[in-house]
Amino acid sequence: MQYELSHWEYDSFFRAIDVAVLGSGIVGLSTAVRLKELQPSLNVALIERGALPLGASTRNAGFACFGSMTELLDDLRLRSEEEVWQLVEMRWKGLLRLRERIGDAALAYEPLGGYEIFRASETSTFQECADHLSMFNQKMQSITGKADTYQIVSEEKARSFGFNDVPHLIWNSLEGQIHTGSMMAAWMRLAQQHNVLLLNGINIESIHPESDAVVLKTSAGWDMRVPSLVVTVNGFAQRLLPELDVQPARNQVLVTKPIAGLSMRGAFHYDRGYYYFRNVGPDRILLGGGRHLDLRGEMTDHFGTTSLIREKLLSLLDEMIAPGLHAEPERWWSGIMGVGETKRPIVQKLHPRLTVAVRMGGMGVAIGTQVGEEAANLALG
Repeated sequence: MQYELSHWEYDSFFRAIDVAVLGSGIVGLSTAVRLKELQPSLNVALIERGALPLGASTRNAGFACFGSMTELLDDLRLRSEEEVWQLVEMRWKGLLRLRERIGDAALAYEPLGGYEIFRASETSTFQECADHLSMFNQKMQSITGKADTYQIVSEEKARSFGFNDVPHLIWNSLEGQIHTGSMMAAWMRLAQQHNVLLLNGINIESIHPESDAVVLKTSAGWDMRVPSLVVTVNGFAQRLLPELDVQPARNQVLVTKPIAGLSMRGAFHYDRGYYYFRNVGPDRILLGGGRHLDLRGEMTDHFGTTSLIREKLLSLLDEMIAPGLHAEPERWWSGIMGVGETKRPIVQKLHPRLTVAVRMGGMGVAIGTQVGEEAANLALG
């Protein structure tokens, strides 16, 4: 819909903006709040195209995680040890910062740990992880100060979850889970407490840095001019800044109806983290992932689900995760991540008046708070 701003709208909401933050996910909210803390007199506006933050922040699985062993072993085959463990440290410290910022109660944080599961046919992969257990724990102790982060789960404990064909599990004792909606509601309250102006329902189609301002062209046909802009739209960054190494990556997710007799508790990864599931409350399962079944097709910033991945998730649910419990989906959705050639986020100035903070690599819960604070510092020089 095309329309023009009235004098009153422009004068009240757009005339005096000092810094605009584009995207109201974790990174955007963290950026906006930190800007106000650093310079309380700034007029900071947070611009969001949806009624709620569209992307991944309100649509993820709620894992407070920093690295399953198979994922990290894969990373170590492709990258240097220093790079891999620096990123793990960033995630760990980022989770601590998120908990400090928002508080465990508002996050509904549950320190149940994170589990990686291995089917009987994957015994060799499990053994590779077991062989690296001591080294991983030494590295993690140097980061967290805590011993024995990764532990092999006993057969009795493994059976207690009720899985089928899962004889081996490795437990990460320092991971947990959160309520994504509660987290984002708490971030919004914090932004309002700092007098951040929240502007929803504004779709920015293009941005144009100039010598004295950044021009934002809206789909409604009118333009905004702001002295400084921070872009935090993550998986949608390519629409506005195609030169950046950020590709969208869609993840499909379901949550079940209540399941009688559900015994699993905790956050679980399977197949290098490409599948993930957890309990939601005492009697529901959230299950998502499977984008590696069609990497090219899932490299999209359009929401939706596909029959290929839906059928695979339902098969895992029925055959492995909740056998005999007749689990039925209640709701399906998808979220859009931002990924690239490396897993390190992009936080940089592209122009004296334009800062970007994107490419969370599926770890926005872990690193989004710190990335936002870094972006605020960078935007203010």
